[in-house]
Amino acid sequence: MKVLYLSTSGDLGGAERNLLDVLSGVREARPQWKLELIAGADGPLAGKVRDLGIPTAVIPFPTCLERLGDAGAGGPAGRDVRRFDLVRKCLLASPEILNYIVRLREALARTPPQLIHSVGFKMHVLSSWAKPANTALIWHVHDYVRSRPLMASLLRRHSRFCEAAVTNSRSVAEDFAANCGQSPRAHTVYNGIDLDRFSPSGDIVDLDQLSGLPAAEPGTVRVGLVATFARWKGHLVFLRALAALPQHLPVRGYVVGGNIYRTAGSHFTIEELRSETARLGLSARVGFAGFLENTAAVMRSLDVVVHASTEPEPFGLVIAETMGSGRPVIVAESGGALEISSLGTNALGHTPGDAAQLTRSIVSLVENRELRAQLGAEGRRTAEKRFDRKRMVLELIRLYDEVSLSRRLQGAALAAVAGAGRGTP
Repeated sequence: MKVLYLSTSGDLGGAERNLLDVLSGVREARPQWKLELIAGADGPLAGKVRDLGIPTAVIPFPTCLERLGDAGAGGPAGRDVRRFDLVRKCLLASPEILNYIVRLREALARTPPQLIHSVGFKMHVLSSWAKPANTALIWHVHDYVRSRPLMASLLRRHSRFCEAAVTNSRSVAEDFAANCGQSPRAHTVYNGIDLDRFSPSGDIVDLDQLSGLPAAEPGTVRVGLVATFARWKGHLVFLRALAALPQHLPVRGYVVGGNIYRTAGSHFTIEELRSETARLGLSARVGFAGFLENTAAVMRSLDVVVHASTEPEPFGLVIAETMGSGRPVIVAESGGALEISSLGTNALGHTPGDAAQLTRSIVSLVENRELRAQLGAEGRRTAEKRFDRKRMVLELIRLYDEVSLSRRLQGAALAAVAGAGRGTP
């Protein structure tokens, strides 16, 4: 079977890290299959896929389309973007969008795959226009659809071109079905991680040095938020929670991440976050380490990892990675994040956006080393049971086989009907 993967981005956000795991896992499980990737930009994702020996091409996403986003029009980034402006920008971008579809269609026609696996709302729509007639299409849905007004409408209109949708949680599956109906059917496949890489033992990084801070005093408890600078990832909540900690507690906070995607208006700038840190009097107590590719080493360098998303989290890859690394995690209690956690057993929780509750959870872990160890050990056991990359890959392969078989049977039935119409015995 030939499977072509399409990614809007060439960077390594959560969806792209998951795609890299999918590609690596499928290649290992089905070495006889032909796998290829087309990315919307060159970058870390394309480089790592090439390192796997998988043919990779780049068809640059139009800048206007890359920056076009509706997360700020009632979605996770707020309500600052007017829907009229979105429609106007789409119309202005139409020539570039059509040109991209033509280029993508030409690339797909040269060596048509049996199946396309697309990642990213924009790529879901574009692949619907560009795919060859006899190629099956699977959308991998990593985000809530209905929180994105423009994309919700476009996906609903194009869902008939898609054979199946993969969602990263039941919560996202329910949202997708509410928007697009029961066709295509949503299949929940939890994200997987490499449990050998995300493990309690291994290399670490010097977060103090990377942040430009002096070495922390012995006994300091390192508490970190590892996320892109998306406005809904809870950076302000995290900083306010740290500011409310008792001064005598030996805590240092770290913000790890950066601006991964280029969608206008959806991210904080580093200057905005540093300004808020200074306003709260935290400049000597909080370090900004930047984007670090070795996420597993980052997790092992922290004593506590905070997940602080203010909007429902579709899955929460950082939660799974923290659990795999044997570190305790504090989870914002909503969406897929709540679905994959057992509060009090493998995680602590707080109401999304409630900095005071988050402060109390941090204090509980800072003051109780045994609780940190207990949650970390149980988190590792959870990761081994639920988040193993091999499990994810096998579930996807089963779906690929089902969709491919269904497409072949459909083709055979159509051929039989056509033959009957021509009088073929």
